[in-house]
Amino acid sequence: MDPQLDPNVAERKPGTGMLARQSPARPGSPARAATLTFCDVCDAQAIARFAPPVTDGNVHPALPVCNAGVRWTRRRFALGLVAAVAAPGLRGRLAAGPREGKRFSVRYLLASSLYGYAKLEEILPEVRKTGATAIDLWPKVHGNQREQLEEMGEERFRELLRRHDISLGCLTRFDLGPFALQDEMRLAQRLGCHLIVTGSRGPRGCKGDALKGAVGRFVEQMKPHLAVAEQTDVTIAIENHSNSLIHSPDSMKWLVELCPSKSLAIALAPYHLPQDTQLLAELIGALGDRLALFYAWQHGKGCMKKLPKEEELLQMPGRGTLDFKPLLEALRRNHFSGFTEIFMHPVPRGIPILPSIAEVTAEVNRARRYLERCLEKG
Repeated sequence: MDPQLDPNVAERKPGTGMLARQSPARPGSPARAATLTFCDVCDAQAIARFAPPVTDGNVHPALPVCNAGVRWTRRRFALGLVAAVAAPGLRGRLAAGPREGKRFSVRYLLASSLYGYAKLEEILPEVRKTGATAIDLWPKVHGNQREQLEEMGEERFRELLRRHDISLGCLTRFDLGPFALQDEMRLAQRLGCHLIVTGSRGPRGCKGDALKGAVGRFVEQMKPHLAVAEQTDVTIAIENHSNSLIHSPDSMKWLVELCPSKSLAIALAPYHLPQDTQLLAELIGALGDRLALFYAWQHGKGCMKKLPKEEELLQMPGRGTLDFKPLLEALRRNHFSGFTEIFMHPVPRGIPILPSIAEVTAEVNRARRYLERCLEKG
C-alpha cells in the first residue's frame, strides 16, 4: 500500500489536507515522527486520498467520494466510515487493519565494494544470486566500479543491467560529499537510480543545543542541493559515519525533524553505533520513513586494522555478537520499504572480502540466510 493512503503511517504533507498529531518530545531531544489516525482527518482532500482505491470493479467508486465543495467534519467522516464498513469487499480489509496479512520482506542491495576491484561484468551476474535486485556502485578506494561505469559509458552499462535483469539501486559517493552531488544526481536520473549515499559536513562531537544548531546549519546548506534532488527524483541518504556531524542517534533525529524534505534521509550503519539492540531498534522506529538504507553491518572486531580473516568477518550478520532479530522486527513495524545492504569493510580497502567471486557471493548468502531466519523467528 502507498504510505500516503495508509492512515497508520501517513505524515503531514503541505496542501494535501492530511493532519497529524505530533507526539510529545522529551526536552532537548528531537520529536518522533508524527502519525495519523482516522479521527485526525477532517477535510475533503484527505477522504479523497483514501476513497479512490476502493472500487466495485467499475469506473465509479463504490463509496461516495467527496468533492471540493463539501466540508467534511469529523462527524461526517465517521458516518462515511460506517458506510464504508458495510461496503462489499471492504469490510475484511478494514477489520484486518492496514498492511495486515502482507508479509514483510527485505529488499536486498548488493555492494560492489565487497568484490574489491572486480570487473562489473563479473559482479553484475552475482546480484540475483544473492537475492538482491539492484547494485550499489562504489568508487575508489573501496571499489572502482563507479570509475568502470565512466569508462564503459552509460549505454554499455544499461545493456549489462538489462542482460542481468537488475537495476542501479544506489551510488555511494563519500568522496564527493553532500555539496558536490549535482552531476551525480543527474547521472542517477538518466540511469533510473533514486538513491545516493554520502556523508555529512560540519563540526564533530557536538551535543545538546550545539548539536541541534549545527544540524540546522547543515540542513540550510543542503537546501540548494535538495532542490536538485527533488528535480531528479533522487534521495540523498546521509550515513552516520563515526567522527562526523551526523553520527549519534540524536543527530539523526534532529536531521529528519529539522529538514522537512524527504529528499534528505538516513543510511543507517549499526557498525558506527553502540551495539545495543534496544537503542538501535528504537532509533529505527524514530527515523520512520526517513530511513532510506539499512546496512546489515555490525562492529565485530572493527575494520581499521588487519585481522585474521575469521575475525574480520565478524562484521557480517550472523557471525558477530549483534542480534539482528530486534532490528529486523523494528524494520517490519516501520513497514520499511528501502534497501538492506549486507556489508563489511576489508583491510586494506579495495580488496575483496574473500579471495574469489564465488566465495564473496557465498558469504553474502550465508548472511542473508541468517537474516531470513531472524525474520522467521519474528
